[in-house]
Amino acid sequence: MSSPAPKSPEQSEKNKKYDRQLRLWGDHGQAALESAHVCLINANGLGTEILKSLILPGIGAFTIVDGEKVTEEDIGCNFFLDHDSVGKSRAQATIQLLLELNPDVRGDYVDESVEQVLENNPDFFNNFSVVISTQISERVIIRLSKKLWELEIPFIACQSYGFIGYARIQVQEHTVIETHPDNEVPDLRLDKPFPSLKELIDSIDISKMELKDHAHVPYVVILYKCLQQWQQENEGQIPKTYREKESLRKLIRAEILNNDDGIPHDEENFEEAIKAVNTLAPTNIPSHVREILDDESCINLTSKSKPFWIMAKALREFVENEGAGALPLRGTLPDMTADTERYIHLQQVYHSQAAKDAEVMFRRVQQLLREINQSPDSITEKDVKLFCKHTSTMHLVRGSCIADDYDNKIFAQKLAPHLEDPESALVYAVLLRGVDRFRIAHGTYPGEYDDQVEPDIVKLKSCVSKLLNEWSCGPLAKDDYVHEICRYGGGELHSISAFVGGCIAQETIKFITSQYKPIHNTFIYDGITSNTASFTL
Repeated sequence: MSSPAPKSPEQSEKNKKYDRQLRLWGDHGQAALESAHVCLINANGLGTEILKSLILPGIGAFTIVDGEKVTEEDIGCNFFLDHDSVGKSRAQATIQLLLELNPDVRGDYVDESVEQVLENNPDFFNNFSVVISTQISERVIIRLSKKLWELEIPFIACQSYGFIGYARIQVQEHTVIETHPDNEVPDLRLDKPFPSLKELIDSIDISKMELKDHAHVPYVVILYKCLQQWQQENEGQIPKTYREKESLRKLIRAEILNNDDGIPHDEENFEEAIKAVNTLAPTNIPSHVREILDDESCINLTSKSKPFWIMAKALREFVENEGAGALPLRGTLPDMTADTERYIHLQQVYHSQAAKDAEVMFRRVQQLLREINQSPDSITEKDVKLFCKHTSTMHLVRGSCIADDYDNKIFAQKLAPHLEDPESALVYAVLLRGVDRFRIAHGTYPGEYDDQVEPDIVKLKSCVSKLLNEWSCGPLAKDDYVHEICRYGGGELHSISAFVGGCIAQETIKFITSQYKPIHNTFIYDGITSNTASFTL
């Protein structure tokens, strides 16, 4: 009689609730999310959609800053308001329904405009994780962006306008250890095997194996032995061209055992080795990682250096010494056809070497912490192991201040190359700036009143032309864009706000968890064509 299968460990209620997202960013990512505090400026349709997509996965807390009262127009585009809300504080009305989405989340509101907050309480924004604004004027956005730039707090200025969604991300410096690349090449070190790996593979003689064993040798062993043979004939190089890789594949195919009738056996492990030839590459340091290691923040640590840069400095020293020019071993193996004993043995060899590399890195980190008078507990061994596992894909973003976008000389240099393409979605960023100028001059949105659409088209063209002249850019390729903007009349569509709000919430979570690469730095959604585009400005 067979024994019953062991029970799976019971999940906590919290893990059950957040199971799907824990698979994306793990327990440590969820912990970062739950300790974060996000500020939203203006609880319009877009703003509440952003908060909805942060509250559901369990953001720690949020605060709404909004001095507006609920209008009939708000109810038409905001699912978190109803007719009973008309005339009430928009911040207070929206927070009530938003908090019903997740009882784990704390919410607060300030029934004042952002201008009043900046004037009366300059330190209000000092402790937020991320600040998000929707539809605020040029004058205020410049002041707010400068404030948040000094505080080194990520800032996302966004807008939902008719069929157009827009976001401009400001972050002074953002480092990512876990970028979660779509296609990560296995770190096998077959061109520079470490001693224990070489010893293991050399101890396996494939040529003397019976068929039942021959078909269960891990492909790493097969690939290494054939690569060694290929290198003897090619001056120790790694195959780079298609012809060179094909010649290595032929060597692997020649090792497949034949049936009595001369037809090769169907050996999956050898087929895996043949496919893995495409992933062979010299063991070196990617250029984007080298840039991090050569960065001034890495080379010259201070008492205020962040953990990322301390670990980067330890990595630089590791590469120059114990690593002999290579990064710490990742220590993970892909799935492969093999018998359990051989696979586990091979896996243990990789795990053991990765653990040794991480131990060396941890000792170096501790030494650096002592040298710069930081607490030895500020970076744990777990932190270092995670860093070592992802060194080849870590990422650094240094952004620009949104206030610089309003400096004509700076912005013109960034904008001009993109506007050379008449179909570039960046034209909508220009038009939205034109709308801001229109509002300053006329006090309304272009096309807000039906009987003023045609005159407003002319006025908006004038505003946009003046902007382009200030930037020393040529005229727009088509007037259709101006007509379309005036047709929106400043309206906000819920379907557009919902999509863009989800995208912006996603970027916010990237900053909070320090996982996945954020957009750098301008995002535009064209609801007419259902296309998205990103630009670096």
